[in-house]
Amino acid sequence: MMEHEFTSQIKKILAGLYGPDAEAVYEKSALLQYFNIKTRSAMRGSKARSSFANIYAIYVLVEDYVKKDFHQKRGYGESQGARFTDLLQRQRELPFGSKLQNHALNSRMNEEFKKYFPQNDFIPILRDLQSNRYWINENLLKVRVQRKKYNLALAVLAIMDQYVETKRNAFEQFIETTERLKIVAREDNQLVQEFISSLLAPSADARIFEIVSYAILKFCYHDQEIYFGFELDNLRKERLKLYKTGRTNANDGGIDFVMRPLGRFFQVTETLDVRKYFLDIDKLEHYPVSFVIKSNESIKQLESKLRAGAERQYGVKAIIEKYMNSIEELINLPMLHDRFNQAIQQGYLRDILNEIITQSRVEFNFEDVVN
Repeated sequence: MMEHEFTSQIKKILAGLYGPDAEAVYEKSALLQYFNIKTRSAMRGSKARSSFANIYAIYVLVEDYVKKDFHQKRGYGESQGARFTDLLQRQRELPFGSKLQNHALNSRMNEEFKKYFPQNDFIPILRDLQSNRYWINENLLKVRVQRKKYNLALAVLAIMDQYVETKRNAFEQFIETTERLKIVAREDNQLVQEFISSLLAPSADARIFEIVSYAILKFCYHDQEIYFGFELDNLRKERLKLYKTGRTNANDGGIDFVMRPLGRFFQVTETLDVRKYFLDIDKLEHYPVSFVIKSNESIKQLESKLRAGAERQYGVKAIIEKYMNSIEELINLPMLHDRFNQAIQQGYLRDILNEIITQSRVEFNFEDVVN
């Protein structure tokens, strides 16, 4: 199972429904594996794309299937299916679904599923163009583990309900945080420090975390000076300066911050999926990258997990070392807290807060606050 933050919730739901067969059920189900892929953004706050269109297309069909009790009886293949207009209306009634179009039901969901599972014989959504009726492919809802047969319809609905609730909570937290930013500048330094510290947590919204990380690192580095030049007798002194390359959800090739004049690249992440790290490294042709990770795990633990993931994926020592050597530095939450405290001691608390507010204005377009 590809592991991410929401995977544990999927495992819990499957264990509750299928007991000791839960792992085997998952391994035999391309549909459940697809949902695991599509729910990667569950714990990542507002930054991550939620991809509701394709999974809602499945959800409304399975919901119709369950309402008609086909998870408990035979005959679905002879049923009239669901009307397109009813399915689309139901999608738009679901949380975050008000603006969904017809593309997922008509083709996109099936196309994406085949992209992930090209060897699978089945497509999830079946339709009759003449009658404009739709069916979930029941072959993808049925799994046999040894002598037991399982229908996955209730599992699909439970996983989706949990995913939507998790995304709703993350979005509400995001709104609360941005609202709090509007008034925090008026408070005393102790409350400002506590508020900023609260944003350096594994549960923090991803976009807010990226902005706070940038503000802290900017004032951590900006007093450091280096000498450089093309001639030994003509060196000039410059302070390190960190730049934010764009908005937090921009497609910027894996660069969130860049430092001048050293040319260091920083990428903010909240996953330990080694493929994500190495994808960023590949984009930059193995130019060294520093990763800011929203995790309380120690640097040693993070390095071990990344190396273990690289060994599983590649298995060739030369390739593994090439990728690992492209990781210039790992910066975890404890390190960010330490650097934040150092910046406070140097008198930069208000500068950090003002930088967070400035970047948040750009990112979230909320009204001006009083500095």
